Amino acid sequence: MPVIDAHSHIYPDKIACKASSAVGDFYGVDMNAKNASAASMLAACEGSPITHHLVHSVATTPGQVPIINDFIAEQCREHENFIGFATMHQDFEDMEGEIDRAIQLGLKGVKIHPDTQKVNMDDPRLMRLYEIIEGRLPIVIHTGDYRYDYSHPRRLKKVLHAFPNLVVDAAHFGCWSRYEVGYDILHNADNLFVDASSSQFFLGQRRTVELARMWGTDRIMFGSDYPMWSPAAEYDQFVTAGFSEDELENMLWHNAERFAGVKVG
Repeated sequence: MPVIDAHSHIYPDKIACKASSAVGDFYGVDMNAKNASAASMLAACEGSPITHHLVHSVATTPGQVPIINDFIAEQCREHENFIGFATMHQDFEDMEGEIDRAIQLGLKGVKIHPDTQKVNMDDPRLMRLYEIIEGRLPIVIHTGDYRYDYSHPRRLKKVLHAFPNLVVDAAHFGCWSRYEVGYDILHNADNLFVDASSSQFFLGQRRTVELARMWGTDRIMFGSDYPMWSPAAEYDQFVTAGFSEDELENMLWHNAERFAGVKVG
């Protein structure tokens, strides 16, 4: 059975360690010894059944957008088991042209992180992005953070109402660090997937199972949030939490296929 890690960050070799440290600084976690290169990610999966990786990076300036998209596309050409998602920044000038180019590059979706990009999820500039990709590409949106309001689930609810055909992964169980809030606000939304990345450590196995079943295991996706966590360790914790085989088959494989619009098995 294929296993898709639906949430992984990778960076070019020359900045992979610096990028990991920056992510750690943002979340208050010591990641100075980690390396967010593609090679390091693959090495971290050795010995695990993970076969495919949904990969992306985040642009914190408009100028980084085409560079990152070229890098992700290049990595997907080098690794057949990578599913690449483009980045976008709210101040990028030719948003529509870059989305068209990302599609031509073979990228399968878009990833944004409102908290690190310092923009409200329902900002008019991002609403323009959603308008461009609705019905064309899915989007992974970092959702929730007790420290910020940029990515609050109530903002995503407004987005989903405005763009009913937009397919969204509300990353981190719909509200990182405030998981119940995400469920309470978003659980009735259509076209919404939820990944379980950066959640298990905080929730524990019992609550992970309970929350996944509350959402519906037909829309939960396994994800590691590499380099934050070890993909192999996250997989082991997930598959031993108490899910049924049918639930695991959906969450480890089929849901991510449906979300990204790909077939891997």
